[in-house]
Amino acid sequence: MSPRNPAHMRLIVALLLCIGLVPLASGHHGWGWASDEITELTGEIVDVRLGNPHGEVDIDVGGETWTVEVGQPWRNERSGLTAELLEFGNEIKALGHVSNREGEQLLKAVRVTTREGHHDLYPDRVPDSD
Repeated sequence: MSPRNPAHMRLIVALLLCIGLVPLASGHHGWGWASDEITELTGEIVDVRLGNPHGEVDIDVGGETWTVEVGQPWRNERSGLTAELLEFGNEIKALGHVSNREGEQLLKAVRVTTREGHHDLYPDRVPDSD
């Protein structure tokens, strides 16, 4: 095939588009990195980064900083978890799955509890007992 062949050019463009999308697809991770066990952390908020692909809330738990991964903006909104509830100094309780990676202090939350109550980010993953 000649590089000037329209079919060849379409194939090259399609391949380049697919290659370009790989980093976007791998940027948002699922649950494979997290343990199967449910863990609960309670701490004071020291930093917040909300947005896509998901928000992160750093909390002080007994002098150690843990990152709590919350949901995407739409998921947080659906659960009632607002930026106002995640302000510096507020206490939260996070229920979720900790990272399997050695030394990583990261918890993917299925539920966050604030002064306003429970915010179920992933209701189908919240254990039956309250």
